[in-house]
Amino acid sequence: MTDLSEFLGELASDSPTPGGGSVAALCGALGAALNSMVANLTIGKKKYADVEKEMKKTLAGAETLRLELTQMIDEDAAAFNKFMAALKMPKETEADKASRKTALQQTLVDAATVPLAVMEMCVGVIRLAVPVAEHGNVNAVSDAGVAALVARAGVHAAGLNVRINVGGIRAEEHQEFASKAAAAIIDLGREADLACEEVMKIVLPKIS
Repeated sequence: MTDLSEFLGELASDSPTPGGGSVAALCGALGAALNSMVANLTIGKKKYADVEKEMKKTLAGAETLRLELTQMIDEDAAAFNKFMAALKMPKETEADKASRKTALQQTLVDAATVPLAVMEMCVGVIRLAVPVAEHGNVNAVSDAGVAALVARAGVHAAGLNVRINVGGIRAEEHQEFASKAAAAIIDLGREADLACEEVMKIVLPKIS
């Protein structure tokens, strides 16, 4: 737990990174890990022999997402740090100002791209929670529900980070990206909500 304690300490400090984007990625990674846990608690059990193949496939997908989202915790912070570095670029001459403006706009695109990817991955975590909840070890079905809920939080949290970065994009060459990103926030948020609702419809009757 040392790494987590260090992360939380940094998160609570006056440093702007890690921030909400990293937390969003962590939410997704936690959800993926819970999916893996339920799958692992299912694989090898005679009672669930008929779904073992599906659970192994689900486990592989969950582990891929867990590792990718874990990496995104640092990538989000790195993207924001590049934006902060661009802010500190010289602006004494017109050429300086132009270079700084170009760099700022590109780093805003980069800073929006990372949480946008996190949104997509978190939606994937929720999708995997559906078969985990439906076919996984019933003794751990509540964990499948938690997986979906924290991943849903990750989707919407990452969406806020996409939104704040896209809001600063003014360059004409990045407008298509900004428009697509704005639409993706809505679409992925809606997909996350619907998938999470599907998981809850499976989980709640099994634990009531």
